[in-house]
Amino acid sequence: MQKKLIKVHPTDNVAVALVNLKAGDVIAFEGQDIKVISDVKAKHKIAMNDFGAGDRIMMYGVLVGKASEAIAKGDVLTTENVKHQSAKVTQKTDTIGWSVPNVDKWKDKTFMGYHREDGQVGTANVWLFFPLVFCENRNIELLKDIFEKELLTQKSNSHRMLLRSLVNEDNGTTAVEPEQTTNVFDNIEVKFITHPGGCGGIRQDSESLARLLAGYVKNPNVAGATVLSLGCQNLQIDIFNKALEAISPNNKKPVLMYEQQQMGTVDEMLTAIIKNSFEAIKEANNIQRQPAPLSKLKVGLECGGSDGFSGISANPTLGYTSDMLVALGGTAILAEFPELCGVEQELVNRCVEEDKANKFLSLMQAFEKSVVDAGSGFDMNPSPGNIKDGLITDAMKSAGAAKKGGTSPVVDVLDYGEYVTNPGLNLLCTPGNDVESTTAMVGSGANIVLFTTGLGTPTGNPITPVIKVSSNSELAAKMSDIIDVDTGDVIKGEKTIEEMAETMLQYIVDVASGTIKSKASILNQDDFIPWKRGVSL
Repeated sequence: MQKKLIKVHPTDNVAVALVNLKAGDVIAFEGQDIKVISDVKAKHKIAMNDFGAGDRIMMYGVLVGKASEAIAKGDVLTTENVKHQSAKVTQKTDTIGWSVPNVDKWKDKTFMGYHREDGQVGTANVWLFFPLVFCENRNIELLKDIFEKELLTQKSNSHRMLLRSLVNEDNGTTAVEPEQTTNVFDNIEVKFITHPGGCGGIRQDSESLARLLAGYVKNPNVAGATVLSLGCQNLQIDIFNKALEAISPNNKKPVLMYEQQQMGTVDEMLTAIIKNSFEAIKEANNIQRQPAPLSKLKVGLECGGSDGFSGISANPTLGYTSDMLVALGGTAILAEFPELCGVEQELVNRCVEEDKANKFLSLMQAFEKSVVDAGSGFDMNPSPGNIKDGLITDAMKSAGAAKKGGTSPVVDVLDYGEYVTNPGLNLLCTPGNDVESTTAMVGSGANIVLFTTGLGTPTGNPITPVIKVSSNSELAAKMSDIIDVDTGDVIKGEKTIEEMAETMLQYIVDVASGTIKSKASILNQDDFIPWKRGVSL
């Protein structure tokens, strides 16, 4: 029989409903009978004792809120009776030890990756087109249309065929033969990025964008790039080149640069781009997958469309997977700083160096100040979907989100646009926005991204495979076209976190080797949103 309640940490004074509960139900739990006061939907929280106004709400062993009014034992927690509250952190107070997981069976495992001259190994082989400024977006779109039609396999598109039949006035009843093309290259992908930046705003925005784009060229999944510039914009070619030089001093990857104001007509520029890029893509197609140790994996950890089960099943699965990867000499990246609010003390105490702890606190405080100065706050972070499914305060959401980072030491703290250089767990300053955060982790070197969701989020990335992990089996069944791995068996009590992590790590190896394609990659979900360093929660 499935359990009805779960308490995540021994010191918690609330429990999570694993199934829908009815008012009047009496549940035997931890040696006491809990009478349910009002209906409680699965994923929501129930009081384990009576609370008075102002009493502290504890979950995951940390402060996640305070009672704004009296709450009876057995009643449900809501946005009406609980408000956000988190512990204040000023410095490192302890050093937290780490119980290293046993990874003996994985030590000699390899994945089939693309070895780069700088020692990194890619899980994909991508030729990337992107502009330095939004004025070139149209030309990027023209090139995308040209290259995709001539180089890439065109799958049958049932929706396009449906529309075609409707245009032919047969109400979709006549079968239309799909168009077929051949795949010219079998060992290289061609991807395209557009964005709204590079000019206007403040100069720092362009410099930040330059670092991000340089990180995409540096990323081991990229074989080379074609870069378009207008000529007069803030993000000048030399600014981009300096950003690339800073993170990749001996860059050997081909980077083809084109400046429209120096080249004449669009036709003349596109002709040159197509000829030169085709030759470079043809050369990049010769790069073959070779075995690589798992220590070459750099995994970004992301969550989006979270629910009340995310912090119990999917996120802890990623956390244990992260710990296994770190134990193998690999790299994990935990981002989304607004969703670390409330767990700062643990993360600070896990920092191996004092200056890293101070940098983390400084970045968190500056981020939060910018949000407050704009008239908002981290307490506004939970989305309507989060709240509907049980995440009613930012600290509650954060405590579950932080589980993605496991328990390993924090070896480095990076600001947005900085590139990962140290194996182990890295903290990266990004907003909690799914696409902005995923975009940033890839720009910092992630060659795989693990993305947990409880509600269903289709986010992907142009150059890095994004593996979707559902917190519950209902979502995995309903949105099977976007979910790769289902951790719902943890909620049902059929698998442990450790067992799910073993499954997760093998899936990562398969995707990294190209034997399995992530659902986001199949859907060509190529999302890219730079963080304009204003307010973005």
